[in-house]
Amino acid sequence: MQKNIDYSLYLVTDSQLMTTNTLAEAVEQAILGGVTLVQLREKTTTTKDFYQQALAVQKICQKYQIPLLINDRLDIALAIDADGVHLGQNDLPAHIARKILGTKKIIGVTTKTVAQAKQAQQDGADYLGVGAMFTTTTKQDTQVIDIHTLKQIRDAVDLPIVTIGGIHQITLPILQQNLVKQQIAVQGFAVVSAILAQNDIQHASQQLKTMICPVETL
Repeated sequence: MQKNIDYSLYLVTDSQLMTTNTLAEAVEQAILGGVTLVQLREKTTTTKDFYQQALAVQKICQKYQIPLLINDRLDIALAIDADGVHLGQNDLPAHIARKILGTKKIIGVTTKTVAQAKQAQQDGADYLGVGAMFTTTTKQDTQVIDIHTLKQIRDAVDLPIVTIGGIHQITLPILQQNLVKQQIAVQGFAVVSAILAQNDIQHASQQLKTMICPVETL
């Protein structure tokens, strides 16, 4: 049974992109601008700092009833009772995470191939993060996938798909045009620097939100 989640404007955090706001302040501004789901991804911080950041961001997310997912770190997700986790291909398998978290939590899995997508669905994932759709500066080792691979993944599974990687005010319309052309329904767009690296985070979120065309819901 799929959970009723709005994936449309999906924020992935990276506190290194910010210069003025605290992470919690930035997340609040992003939510006020239209972000519908937040993934806390802090690759370089200590466990203690990650935990403290997670608590601060969770407080904001709960204030606005926005789901908070923790990237990779199942221990942090459990420690704060987050809404779920997002797992990469080198993280704990989704079916093990599901056993630990239970059926009510959200589990997303990053996928780049049809085989990975099918495995994630079999393992009990709630949604897929597919990309990178464009080159991105936030993940140096990322691999760009083409629109045809995305279509193959879409045809292979019936899970919601969130596209990620290099999505911003210029590339989003290009991606959406390609999705329409190829008749690919996705449920959301994940953004990092196009929101968090901007001087006016709320305005950047609003701008992206208005650009997102209605998509078919699975």
